[in-house]
Amino acid sequence: MSQAVIKRFKPVHKYYGQLVIGPPGAGKTTYCNEMSKLLKKRGRKVVVINLDPANDGMSYEPDIDIRQLVILENIMTQQNLGPNGALIYCMEYLEKNIDWLLDQIRSDNFADFIFDLPGQVELYCHHNSLSNIITKLTNIGNLQLCVVHLVDSHHCSDAGKFISALMLSLNAMLKIGLPHVNLLTKVDLLKKHLNKLDFGIDFYTEVLDLNYLIDCLDSDHFTNKYKKLNAAFVSIIEDYSLVTFQLVNMMDEKSLVTVKNLVDKANGYVFKSDEGRHINSMLACAMGVTDPVNNDIVE
Repeated sequence: MSQAVIKRFKPVHKYYGQLVIGPPGAGKTTYCNEMSKLLKKRGRKVVVINLDPANDGMSYEPDIDIRQLVILENIMTQQNLGPNGALIYCMEYLEKNIDWLLDQIRSDNFADFIFDLPGQVELYCHHNSLSNIITKLTNIGNLQLCVVHLVDSHHCSDAGKFISALMLSLNAMLKIGLPHVNLLTKVDLLKKHLNKLDFGIDFYTEVLDLNYLIDCLDSDHFTNKYKKLNAAFVSIIEDYSLVTFQLVNMMDEKSLVTVKNLVDKANGYVFKSDEGRHINSMLACAMGVTDPVNNDIVE
């Protein structure tokens, strides 16, 4: 490409974002806090958005907070609902008032958005409100999103739990329909108990031959009676062949940088076209070029 053509090229600025989901206790809020600090350290403008109306003990100060629109405890009192019912009500309320969120997002130019979402898995596996909210976010023409799905690594310690984690991840990938980065969190604890795992770590991260999990379950008297059901789950997971995991220790910067690189590839940040990086970053992504000091994709 000639220099004249490059000079005439007008970059299209985009927003980039990650939707952080996962069961309660997986580490979503910690991830949002640590990832936002990492991105800011690298000179990127970050907007952290709390979309969990029950999240009143955050370790970070959100730039946009759903609790300014609707508060879970108030809904429980006003509508005489339990926590789960009130949470669904809040998501439906946000869906009806989505312009409140969209207007604030549009006012932040050229930012990285981190969305901290509720932990109730039914919201992104069965209920439609959260999916509809995400669809409306993706309809903002210059907002490119990916999903970061956190799963507690303790699920690796039990074959049945790991199959459940795989089904949950696959369900979310199919339901949301966006690029996914699946993470096994608390890897520091996992490595302390490697001797208690049935297989090596690679088996769980690469999701290798799952028939070995069936063998583990068959040796248990309680789970053996669900042999056909377990085999059906494994068959579904292997047929789609979509789920893999990345280990992450959120207190280790090198580990978090590896995740950042995966996220940047998933939401398209590495192909960002401004500042002449539309050529270099594509080559870096394709060739796996990393910074020798920071283990970071060349930017």
